[in-house]
Amino acid sequence: MHLEGQMELVEQLKRSARQHKKQIIFGEGPDPRMVEAAATVVKEEVCGATILGPKEEILAEARKLNLNMSGVEIVDIKTSDKLDEFANELYETRKHKGMTLDEAKNLLMDADKGPLYFGSIMVKKGLADGMVTGACHSTGDVLRAAIHVVGTAPGVKVVSSSIVMVVPASSCGEDRIFAFSDPAFVPDPTFEQLADIAISSAATYKSLIGVEPVVGMLSFSTKGSAKHSSVEKVIKATNLAQEKAPNLLIDGELQADAAIVAKVGAKKAPGSKVAGKANVLVFPDLNAGNIGYKLVQRLGGADAFGPITQGLAAPINDLSRGCSANDIVVLAAITALQAQG
Repeated sequence: MHLEGQMELVEQLKRSARQHKKQIIFGEGPDPRMVEAAATVVKEEVCGATILGPKEEILAEARKLNLNMSGVEIVDIKTSDKLDEFANELYETRKHKGMTLDEAKNLLMDADKGPLYFGSIMVKKGLADGMVTGACHSTGDVLRAAIHVVGTAPGVKVVSSSIVMVVPASSCGEDRIFAFSDPAFVPDPTFEQLADIAISSAATYKSLIGVEPVVGMLSFSTKGSAKHSSVEKVIKATNLAQEKAPNLLIDGELQADAAIVAKVGAKKAPGSKVAGKANVLVFPDLNAGNIGYKLVQRLGGADAFGPITQGLAAPINDLSRGCSANDIVVLAAITALQAQG
């Protein structure tokens, strides 16, 4: 997509984050991308920054990059006065799975996975509002720590993801911003999980874009035009999501064109308040979601922001290991907005 559209959304996210500044953990100091991102968000007043890692190594990296770390909180886990308290917190959380107090402390002290758990506990205890990490860790490790410590949001049983898609002007009209869900985490959701994904995705869209979500539950069928077990799953998910979130605009099952093109929606699903107007698109499984967003990104010239983790009790977001410092800054702004929401 054109650079202007991308920059416009990034600046919108930063502006919104500045309105109610949150404290965000950067979980992987002294990685230079993390150090630069932490310094940048403080300089630009996007959010507060706490970076985890050996203090002298982080400051040395900052000097190499000629960065001002004034205002950035640095927490060295190995010398933290919170270590025993956090070890006990982790032990209490995981003792039903057989974890001992010594194992909890050793895990927090572990140079690799320790920061994932330490940062998650900081978020859980309200010492920070969210965390970005994963520049040096796998998605599985990040999510495992987050789920073990902060757990899922009330009423939500599955952690999922959304990608925010900025789609340039097309046959569907002017530039539009969508959320595509779930393109990254849940391979074959049950109808109960799909309902939770829809509700979580709506919350993600509202917190980031500031626009009321209109949720289309996608299928290859529109309102009974085809019969199949996968269609039935979407219908059941739609009904459950409507029951759990009666104030949200959610409808399905809808084919993609019926969900986003007004003329097609009016023809295929007359009377639907969602058809032709959807800005949150919930795909029936990971195959469809992942393929769909990549086609729109590559063939349609759209910009993709994410995946954004949703469904946790507090915002903890996973980075690509190939991320840049700017990618971390953008995800920090997104995490701050999720914390506001």
